[in-house]
Amino acid sequence: MSPHLTLCNARLPRWLFSGLGIAAENALVRVEILAGRVASIRAEAALHPRAVGSELWDLEGALVLPSMVDAHLHLDKAFTLERMGEVQPGLLGAIDAMMVDKAQWTATDVRRRAGLGLQWAYEAGVSHARTHCDWWELEGQPVAWNVLKELAQEWAAKLVLERVSLIPLHLYEDRSLAMKLAAQVAASGPGALLGGFVHSTNWSAAALRNLFEAAQAHDLDVDLHVDEELNPAAQGLATTAALLKELSFEGRVVCGHTCALAAQPLEQALRTLDAVAQVPITMVTLPVTNLLLQDAQTGSTPRQRGLTLVKEARTRGIPLLVASDNVQDPFCPLGSFDPLDALTTGVAAAQLNPAFDLWSDSVCRSDWLRREAGAMPLQTGSVADLIIFPQANASGFPSRTQRRVVLRAGRVGNGEPLANWFNPCIERSAA
Repeated sequence: MSPHLTLCNARLPRWLFSGLGIAAENALVRVEILAGRVASIRAEAALHPRAVGSELWDLEGALVLPSMVDAHLHLDKAFTLERMGEVQPGLLGAIDAMMVDKAQWTATDVRRRAGLGLQWAYEAGVSHARTHCDWWELEGQPVAWNVLKELAQEWAAKLVLERVSLIPLHLYEDRSLAMKLAAQVAASGPGALLGGFVHSTNWSAAALRNLFEAAQAHDLDVDLHVDEELNPAAQGLATTAALLKELSFEGRVVCGHTCALAAQPLEQALRTLDAVAQVPITMVTLPVTNLLLQDAQTGSTPRQRGLTLVKEARTRGIPLLVASDNVQDPFCPLGSFDPLDALTTGVAAAQLNPAFDLWSDSVCRSDWLRREAGAMPLQTGSVADLIIFPQANASGFPSRTQRRVVLRAGRVGNGEPLANWFNPCIERSAA
């Protein structure tokens, strides 16, 4: 491939247009890539000068997205389901099954399974992944923690891999232990975050305060499993928002699941979201796992669903991402480490339309995971990591997105470009 590539007649999502200075009525754009970076993005005007020396691809209106983020994974648990027996339905049953399986986790076992997950994610077009790592140890670190650190280093040239210490809330009850745990996470190098499992079965407002104060003391961002249940009395998210305001927390906090919002009286849930909108919280919804785990009982069809209030969060300007969560483990028998699979489920379950123009940002905005104000993806000067979907269309997205061409720094990293793309882009007259 030429180091100078021009993609003609590309269809970008409209959420990108304002940041690019492109009017919303323009359907197609021209993306110029030079030396692996985006040189320019312009509306497809009636007449364009030819880019001298550039290889031209005419995408004929094919959908194009920036590379994706998968903001909530469990690489340490992935692909364990095949070696388990019967798993009791529901979240707590899955936890019990996983605790039994953990007895056979070795560094080799975790590396094999997590490495396969990273390969699948990379092939799908993920450039930023965040994985949680179960951490129940009072002394030392879980075997998976350092394996994931090694994998992050090995994959650094291909994708960013962050690690979250998934620590049950009760371990933060002792303030000195909370500080010790945060110090261990901080000492384990870049890309490490303090995490916690916050649930009504282990609820403690004091422990949650200790968690945030420990994170603040060690300059750590936080990523929580919070209110992953349909108990309307769950207080995790509301208390998190109140603590962040009280502590003037300086980092970024990500709250995954928050299913209890959907079970609470609407007025109460909206009050919580109003509070969340005032503090540095990004919400992550996990539609596949939550639909499978919440209200799960043997022999009964679920009547309550596990999605959080995604539309109400977005209305309030709260950053919201959709992620894969568990893949082929006792928490979720499905999954492919492709964020678009999760988005497909979310589109159907939460009626997210128009999915391409409005909701595809939920699998692309890695800047929503950072404490600093990061740039939107696919801006002039950014690395040219893109995904082209030759068989999809905007009205049906994310249907027919299995076939894709993934560009990494302007070069094909996965998939095959269509032969007809290589015809010179038609330079239309201004008639």
